[in-house]
Amino acid sequence: MRLLLDTHVALWALVDSPRLSAHARELILAPANEVWVSAASVWEIAIKHGLGRGDMPVSGDEALAWFRRAGYRLLAIAPEHAAAVGTLPPIHGDPFDRLLVAQARIEPFRLLSADPQVALYGEGIVTV
Repeated sequence: MRLLLDTHVALWALVDSPRLSAHARELILAPANEVWVSAASVWEIAIKHGLGRGDMPVSGDEALAWFRRAGYRLLAIAPEHAAAVGTLPPIHGDPFDRLLVAQARIEPFRLLSADPQVALYGEGIVTV
C-alpha cells in the first residue's frame, strides 16, 4: 500500500510518540507499504518553526533530514496537485491539509491522518 503521512503523523512516527496509534505504527512499519511524506509537510514544518510559536520544535531542514534517514519517500508538489485543491469541497480550511488530500487523490495514496476534519474527505483517508 502507498501511504502518504499527514504532517503530524510523520512527526509522531519519527519520535515514536504515544499519540501515534498502534494501527498507524503497524501500517508505517509494514515492509510491504511505501511510506511517503509530501514537500507540503516539510513546507508546513518550516513555516511553523520559523514563526517560533513553540508548537513546531524542529526546523524544515531537520525534519527533512529525519524523513530521509527514516527511509520515507518524498513527494514533490506538482501543478496537478495544486489544481486539484480547487476541486475539493470546503471541509477543511488548512491549505496544507487540503494539498495533502489532493495529492492523495491524484497519485493515488492512502492519506494517514489523525485530523477528524481531514477524515471527512472520505475516500482514500485512513484515520489513525
